[in-house]
Amino acid sequence: MKLNILFLLFVITFFNQSCSTAQNIQASKVDDWVKKQMPVALAEHRELVSIPCDAFYPEDMTKNIKWLKTAFEKRDFKIKILETPSIPIVLAERVIDPNLPTVLFYIHFDGQPVDPSEWDQDNPFVPVIKKEKTDGSWELVSYDDLENWDKDWRIFARAAADDKGPIIMFLNALDILEKQKLKPAYNIKVLLDGEEEKGSRGLKETVEKYKKEYAADRLIIMDGPAHPTNRPTLTFGCRGITSATLVVYGPKVPQHSGHYGNYAPNPAFRAAKLLSSMKDEDGRVLIKGFYDGIVMDEKTQAILTAVPDDQKSIQAQIGIALPDKVGATYQEALQYPSLNVRGMSSAWIGAQTRTIVPDKAVVQLGIRLVKETEGKRMLALLKTHIESKGYYVIDREPTEEERLKYPKIATFIERSVTNAFRTEIESPTGQWLTKAIKNIYNEEPVRIRTMGGTIPVTPIIQTLGISAAIVPMVNMDNNQHSPNENLRVGNLYNGIKTCLGIFTQKLE
Repeated sequence: MKLNILFLLFVITFFNQSCSTAQNIQASKVDDWVKKQMPVALAEHRELVSIPCDAFYPEDMTKNIKWLKTAFEKRDFKIKILETPSIPIVLAERVIDPNLPTVLFYIHFDGQPVDPSEWDQDNPFVPVIKKEKTDGSWELVSYDDLENWDKDWRIFARAAADDKGPIIMFLNALDILEKQKLKPAYNIKVLLDGEEEKGSRGLKETVEKYKKEYAADRLIIMDGPAHPTNRPTLTFGCRGITSATLVVYGPKVPQHSGHYGNYAPNPAFRAAKLLSSMKDEDGRVLIKGFYDGIVMDEKTQAILTAVPDDQKSIQAQIGIALPDKVGATYQEALQYPSLNVRGMSSAWIGAQTRTIVPDKAVVQLGIRLVKETEGKRMLALLKTHIESKGYYVIDREPTEEERLKYPKIATFIERSVTNAFRTEIESPTGQWLTKAIKNIYNEEPVRIRTMGGTIPVTPIIQTLGISAAIVPMVNMDNNQHSPNENLRVGNLYNGIKTCLGIFTQKLE
C-alpha cells in the first residue's frame, strides 16, 4: 500500500512538472521575462514596419505576407493563404491539443496611405526611434541602443501602431512562453487581414467561403488604442459605419453671379439649409427615428461612469470649448449613432474663386452606427428626411426634363454598410478576459462598452455566431491614420504582457 501511494505521488508530481501548463504562470515573473524580450521585440518590429503596407500596392502586400508566413511558421503555426478577389488572407493555426477550445485572433497588417512631405522623417516606412526633450521637441535615438530602451521612447513609422504593433506583441509573447517551456491554454488561429484600411473587401466577400477555416470558440480583435491612461483595456464593441454622397443642384452649368444672382438658386445655400435641418444647435440629430432603440439604463450608465475619462483633457486634446450634447459624457456620446459631414465642395475657392452661381454642391455624409441601428435602415431615414424637405431624390444625375419639372433635386447615392457589434461585459468572454488581465497586472482593466472606430469584423461575428471582444494595446496618441504615426515603447511592453495574460488564461 505504501509503495502504491508513493508511486501515485510520483506520478502526480511528474505530471505537474512535465505538463507545465500556461496556467502555472506567475505574474511576479512576467515583468522580468518581458524586459529581457524587449530588445528582440523592438528589432523585429523595425523589420516588419520597414515593409511598405499600403494595400493599393499588391506587390508590397505580397512581401508582408511572405514575412508573416515565415514569422508564424517559426512559432509552430501552420499557414494557409486564403485567396480572395483582392489581397489574400493569411490564416495561421497552432493546435495545442485537439480537445481544447480554439480562440481566433484578428489582426490586420496593412496601413493607411502616406504623404511623405507631411512626415518629420524622410521615409514613413523607415522607422525611427525618438525621445521627447524637456522643451517638447523630439530627439533621435539609435537602434544600436535597444538594450537601454525606455518606455517613453516612440517608434515613428506608418503602421507602427495600427496595426503591426499588435502582431509583434503577439509573436513575442509566444516566444516568452516557449522560453519558459509553457504553452497557450487553448488552440490558436490568427486571421491576418491585408486590407482593413480599405474596408476589408476580400475578407467580407469570402467569409462564407472560409467559415470552416475561421471556426472558433471566441474571437479576439487586436486593433485600436487603449485608454489614454495606458491602463490595460478591454473593449466590448465598436461602432459600425455607412456613408452616402449627396448632390444638390442649381443651374446646369455655373452662371454669372451678376446676371443670375437672385434668379438662379444657389445649391450651396440649399445644401447648407438642408444640412442644418438635420441637427440642432447642440449637435443632436433631428432626423425622425435616428435614435430609436437606444436605452441608457442604470446598468449601462454604471459601465460608462466606470471608465476613468477626464472630460477637460479630452476637450483640450481636440481643441474644443464645449462638446455636442448628444450624451452627457464622452463615453455616453459613443453609445448613440452619429451623423457627420465628411467633406463638402461647391465651385472654386482660393486663387480659383469665380463670380458665379455654382451648378451643384456635393456633400459626403457619414453615419457611425451602434448595435441598435442597422445601416440600411439609417440610410433610409436619411433619404426620407431629404424628401420631406421637398426634394426629388434620385440615385444619378438629373435629366433635362427632370430639371425643368422639379424645383429641388438631389442625388443620393448609398455606400456600403459595416454594422456595429457589442458583447455584454459580464458575458463569459468578458469574464474570461477580465480575469486574464487581473491575473497578469493585479488590477482591474478599463472596460469600455463601445469604441468609436469601426473594425470590419461584424460579418465574421455574424457568420460564425461567435462571441467577440477587442483588446486594444497601442497608445491613444499614436497619430493613427495621420502623419507621424507612432508606437510608444511602453505600450509595446504592456502589449506583450497583455498577450501573455490572455494566452495563459484557461477558457472555461
